[in-house]
Amino acid sequence: MSRLRFLDRVRAAVDALEHLVGGLGTAVLALAAVVWLLVVAASCLVVVGLVFAPTTLRIVRSVADRERARLSRWGPEIIGPEPLPAGLKDALRDVTVQRELGWVAAHATLGLALGIIGLSLPLYAVQDATFPLWFWAVPADQGGPGIVNYPINNLVDALGVGLIGIGWLAVCIGGGPLLARLQAAPGRALLKPSADIDLSLRVVQLTATRAAALDAHAVELRRIERSLHDGTQNRLVAVNVLLGAARRALTRDPATADEILARAQDAAEQALSELRTVVRGILPPVLADRGLEGALTGLAGSCAVPCHLDVNVPGRCAVSVEATAYFVVAEALTNVTKHSGATAATVTVRRDHDRLILEMDDNGHGGADETKGSGLGGIRRRVEACDGTLTLTSPPGGPTSMHVELPCGS
Repeated sequence: MSRLRFLDRVRAAVDALEHLVGGLGTAVLALAAVVWLLVVAASCLVVVGLVFAPTTLRIVRSVADRERARLSRWGPEIIGPEPLPAGLKDALRDVTVQRELGWVAAHATLGLALGIIGLSLPLYAVQDATFPLWFWAVPADQGGPGIVNYPINNLVDALGVGLIGIGWLAVCIGGGPLLARLQAAPGRALLKPSADIDLSLRVVQLTATRAAALDAHAVELRRIERSLHDGTQNRLVAVNVLLGAARRALTRDPATADEILARAQDAAEQALSELRTVVRGILPPVLADRGLEGALTGLAGSCAVPCHLDVNVPGRCAVSVEATAYFVVAEALTNVTKHSGATAATVTVRRDHDRLILEMDDNGHGGADETKGSGLGGIRRRVEACDGTLTLTSPPGGPTSMHVELPCGS
C-alpha cells in the first residue's frame, strides 16, 4: 500500500509539473497583455490610447479564455462569459471584465513566478542528482551546479551535490501539487462565472445529462429486449418443440426419444447460458462477488491484447458507479482488441477524493472517432448519465488515451 501511495505521489507530481508548465505559458501571455495594458493606459492620458482600449480588453479576454480552457482540462469546467459589451464604458463597468483585469495582473506576477519555480525545481533535481556522473568535466574551483558554490575536489564532494539533487526531487514530489494549486487559484476564483450564471448553466447541463441518461436507458432496454428475443426466446421455443417431438416419439418410436431429449437438454443449456450473459450485461455479478478490482482483473486477463491493470480504489463506490466503470473498461478493451491494432494496453483506476478516475491507454494506430460507430458514443453517454466526463485523445498514428472521471460519493 505504501508503494502505491508513493506512486500516486509521483503521478501527482508529474501532473502538477504539466499544470505548472501550461500555467507558465498563459502567464507569459498575461505578462504581455499587462505590458500592453499599461502602455495603452499611459497613452490614454493623451487620448491616443482610447483608440486601442477596446482591442486591449479583447486581448485580455483572449488570454483569460486560454486559461479557462487550461483549467477546464485539469478540473471542473469553467464556462466562458458572454461577449464583451459594445461600448468601452459598459465594458469597464462589466463585472466579468473587472475580474479578468484582476486575474491578468495576478497571473502575470504570481502565476509567472510559480511557473518558473515549478519548472526550475525538477531541472535542479536532475542537474544535481546526476552531477556525480559528470563532475570531472567541471573545473574544481568553479563549484557545483545551481546553488552549490563550493569547490568540488573529488567524488565525495560530488556525491554531496547528488544528495542535494535528491532533496530537490523530494521537494518536487511533495510541493509540486501545492504550487500547481496556488497557480490555478486566481483563475478558478476570478474567471468562473457569477453564481446566478453558473446555476443557470448547471441547470442546462443537468437537463442535457438527464436526457442522455434516458437515451442510454432506452438503448440498454432495446439491447436487452433484442438479446432475449433473438437468443433466449428462440432457444426456449426450440426446447418446447423438441419436448413435444420427444413426447410423440415415446409412443411411436421410443428409440429416438432419448436423442431428442438430449437435443432438448442442449438447447436448454444454451438458453441458460445466453440468459446468464444478458444478466451479466445488466449488472455483472462479479462486481458484487469480487468488487471492482476483481472484476477488472477478470476483464484484463481475458483481453486478447496484453493488458496491464493498476487499481488503487480504497473502499467501495456506489453500485451504479462501479457498474459504469466496469462497462467503460469492458467496452474500451473491446475497442482496443477490434479496432486499434495495439500490442499492449494499460488500464489505471484510482480514487481521488470524491472522483473515480479511469485511464485507458494503448499503443495502437490511433484515429479513434466517436462518429464511426466504434462504441465510443455509447461510452460517453453512459459516463455522462452518471454526471461524469470523458476525454479522448487519439491522434492518427497513436497512441490512444481515454480519461474518464466519475463522481463516486457512496
